[in-house]
Amino acid sequence: MFKKGLFLVLLSGITSPALLASEQAHWSYEGQQGPDHWSALSGDFSICSQGKNQSPINLTKMIEAKLSPLSFSYRYGGKDVINNGHTIQVTYQKGSVLKLEGHHYELRQFHFHAPSENTIEGNSYPMEAHLVHADKEGNLAVVAVMFKQGTANSTLEKIWREMPKKMLQEKHLSQSVNAMGLLPKDKTYYRFNGSLTTPPCSEGVAWLVMKHYITASKAQLETFERTVGAPNNRPVQPINARVILK
Repeated sequence: MFKKGLFLVLLSGITSPALLASEQAHWSYEGQQGPDHWSALSGDFSICSQGKNQSPINLTKMIEAKLSPLSFSYRYGGKDVINNGHTIQVTYQKGSVLKLEGHHYELRQFHFHAPSENTIEGNSYPMEAHLVHADKEGNLAVVAVMFKQGTANSTLEKIWREMPKKMLQEKHLSQSVNAMGLLPKDKTYYRFNGSLTTPPCSEGVAWLVMKHYITASKAQLETFERTVGAPNNRPVQPINARVILK
């Protein structure tokens, strides 16, 4: 389902799918290397335009379903923060697990997009976190969490203090972080099938979008935007025949 190289990068806990793609062909979020042109930049990126289950999407016309609860068993495992030129990413040590319908996905990394990539009933948010998980077979599950401006987030504060300001820089966090600090108290969610939101846009990703947002301060949001330098959100993609469950 997934490219072997992509899964190996996730397993390494060092590099992101975005950085892997940047090594294959340079891409960005604007201009001739922006989202409208990704598929033309490399044969490996063809699914970015040809795929039928691309992410992000506007979540709308959701269908009621009895979704199994998400069980998070996260430890303090966020050790290193990377500026990969497309986002700020924290790599995660082994041992933190998302359980869904008896299936185990291990948290590999989390990163951020501003403004949000997914929208809910047409509503965009100032920032969105993606918590990327993989099972033993390489299947991916991404938990998406929306941020609104409000009270400062203490987990972000630890990361932002040591956030690398230059592209392709990595820093070891002086204080390990727990990704539980990026989850809302109410863990109800929407579910749909999608893809990576960056090249190579691989499909077959289980998307779990939290219904409830968390907050970040104005200063925290501005610090991220200033460091990344420009909006890093892929435009929403056609839903096509997909069903969005709630």
